[in-house]
Amino acid sequence: MQRQRIPGPDGTPVVGDTLAFADDPLEFATRIAREYGDVARYDLGTEDVVQVSAPELVEHVLVQNNQAYRKGERFQTSLRPTLGSGLLTSEGEYWREQHHAMQPAFYPRMLEAYADVMAEYTERMLAEWEDGEVRNVHEEMMQLTVEIAAQALFDVDIREEEGAIADALEALMDDASARMRRPVQVPRWLPTPGNERFGSAQETLNDVVDSIIAEHRAASDAARDGTDVLSILLNATDHTGAPLTDEQIRDEVVTILLAGHETTALALTYTLHALGRTDGARERLEAEVDDVLGERTPGSDDLDDLAETERAVKEGLRLYPPVWQLVREADERDELGGHEIEPGQTVAMHQWVVHRDPRWYDDPTEFRPGRWTGEFEADLPKFAYFPFGGGPRRCIGDRFAMQEARLALATIVRDWRLEPRAELSFDPSITLRPDGPVEMRVTRRSTE
Repeated sequence: MQRQRIPGPDGTPVVGDTLAFADDPLEFATRIAREYGDVARYDLGTEDVVQVSAPELVEHVLVQNNQAYRKGERFQTSLRPTLGSGLLTSEGEYWREQHHAMQPAFYPRMLEAYADVMAEYTERMLAEWEDGEVRNVHEEMMQLTVEIAAQALFDVDIREEEGAIADALEALMDDASARMRRPVQVPRWLPTPGNERFGSAQETLNDVVDSIIAEHRAASDAARDGTDVLSILLNATDHTGAPLTDEQIRDEVVTILLAGHETTALALTYTLHALGRTDGARERLEAEVDDVLGERTPGSDDLDDLAETERAVKEGLRLYPPVWQLVREADERDELGGHEIEPGQTVAMHQWVVHRDPRWYDDPTEFRPGRWTGEFEADLPKFAYFPFGGGPRRCIGDRFAMQEARLALATIVRDWRLEPRAELSFDPSITLRPDGPVEMRVTRRSTE
């Protein structure tokens, strides 16, 4: 399909190329930014999109004038059947109440308590690896992070049920991703294979979550006075003083299990893959881990000494952002880069595009953890790097995710070296998912 450039009513370029976006949204969004500038407009058939690629404009939408925008309708329609009114999909006063209620679970003192779970569960996973075998690292990281989330945030070990939960979460994310891409939605009541898989997965996950909630609710008052997320939700009230319903609590639990574990799993997968292809970065990381940890398990007290580990995670999040785009819908008239935004207009901001912009990053497609010096970060425009979003809707679990990724990565690198078997390819939808297994050969390290 031939792309056409047509002047918009306010002078913004309009590009009609629905097929190109569907074929490769990463390449499409990058090309639009490079060819048409920091504000570009295109028609995706069912949606008229304004794409902004300048850090100051991203900050305007997410922070300075955030009250003028809400989550896009396509995003909400795709995820609400799975997440209900959880923190990721809710809006307005209800969202503020839920966000305020759950914040204590992510305070620094709680993160310290979660550190042991993060490292010990990583060691539990590594105990099953055998020297020289090839493993699907994405699958491994997905299993690891959902187990950590369940234990740390809900005080439950789901390993015996993890297979069923993992399959259900995968099916629900597949459904949401497919609906994000479709211009016309298939009604839920139609008995299609996709709808049947979705219904079965949702029933499985709801049953597991309902049983977790019931066990917590039946526990003694002393046990329920805990500070895990589920205990907080069970003790929370809404603005009327009424306790949350089981459905409201379930929505939040499913949201954290699905959104929280997927993004961290992707970050670990892509960082490990990049390290396996970058000898210098891998060697520096191994040297740091050997010096700081030796053979012991890392803990929260080690994080300040694992600077190279943090740089590797930051660079993985830059080069392969698990959340590769943020979409908002204007609730009121606004102006972006001199262009008028009408109510109902979709505004897209792509981490994939901004994080790879040569204006902010030398050799932007290269994995270079060493770029993350204090001086570099001080000079970097604030929203030239926004893997966790920004403003009031910034990911509530960002510090949890960064701690988890650093501790898991250090634990893995302490004992193992991973060699990628193929180049990465992607199936971007709600998250930057890999297009198939990410197979890597695992070799036990010798530190002698």
